[in-house]
Amino acid sequence: LVRECLNERALLLKIAPQLVQLKPFHIPVYRHTKRRPWQLQVGLSLYALLGGLQPAARFRRVPQSQWNNLDGLETTGLQTVFQYYDAQTDDAALTRAVMRSAQELGAQLIMPATFTAAQSHAQGSIVEYRHNGKTESCNASVLVNAGGPWAQQVLSRITPAPTQRNIDLVQGTHIVVPGKLTQGIYYVEAPTDRRAVFVMPWKDNTLVGTTESIYHGDPGEVKPLPQEQAYLLQTLAHYFPQHRGQQNILATTAGLRVLPADEGAAFSRSRETILHLDRSDHPNHARLLTVYGGKLTTYRLTAERVVARLAGVLPRRKAIADTRELRLV
Repeated sequence: LVRECLNERALLLKIAPQLVQLKPFHIPVYRHTKRRPWQLQVGLSLYALLGGLQPAARFRRVPQSQWNNLDGLETTGLQTVFQYYDAQTDDAALTRAVMRSAQELGAQLIMPATFTAAQSHAQGSIVEYRHNGKTESCNASVLVNAGGPWAQQVLSRITPAPTQRNIDLVQGTHIVVPGKLTQGIYYVEAPTDRRAVFVMPWKDNTLVGTTESIYHGDPGEVKPLPQEQAYLLQTLAHYFPQHRGQQNILATTAGLRVLPADEGAAFSRSRETILHLDRSDHPNHARLLTVYGGKLTTYRLTAERVVARLAGVLPRRKAIADTRELRLV
């Protein structure tokens, strides 16, 4: 997964340089940090190898003489600071760019719209949806369910009923607080449970996240919880003393991650994207694929794999673009 993400990151830096930029990431290691310096050095060395030893995948130790330049990072008990590089983007802007590029190649987007039903048959599906207050329909050779946390609700509106994977919805919250970071992004351990939390610059302020807790209920009702905000403020203050006593939260966001159902902690589960091609005994179900999970970084590779899995039922077409080369609008 790391190799795939690094390969896709390199492509995004090439095809969307205005939206995706490399940023320095810092991992401070204290006396009580769970992972010791030698473990992190091994991990970062593997990261560099998986990245083909390219400059963007290499790392270094920040000299102690430069620690006071790290945005006010707490230095009491600090043993070492690793620096490596990763990329940052605006997820909404990147999504819009992908959509616009698809439209320039002839894709038709109908939005906002609500999927209400689909009736499968031997040649595909009849799809119904609500758009501009009216119910409309279309025929589809295949259906790709990329509903994210709503994936199961989408499947429940298809007849005959398709198979489903068991999943958990994991809530994650971010907060935005005043204060500007100038040296990059910080990868720290929450003092209470040793989870990874990022502290990063965001539009001239500071963004902190994320949390992880199993979510039950309507995905549309997810919202940041007071205990999550307190957890993130506590983590921020632990590593950046200038934020101690900070209560001024400028903005909050909450989202849901789709992970395979498991008894283990959410943070320790696989992040692999699952492509579930319905293979029930009913012949009408050969044209439905559901995407469970996934990472924004690998959106292009996921789409490429979806098309490959569905190649047998898609009409033959001459390729008009290579998404590994196509610049995003």
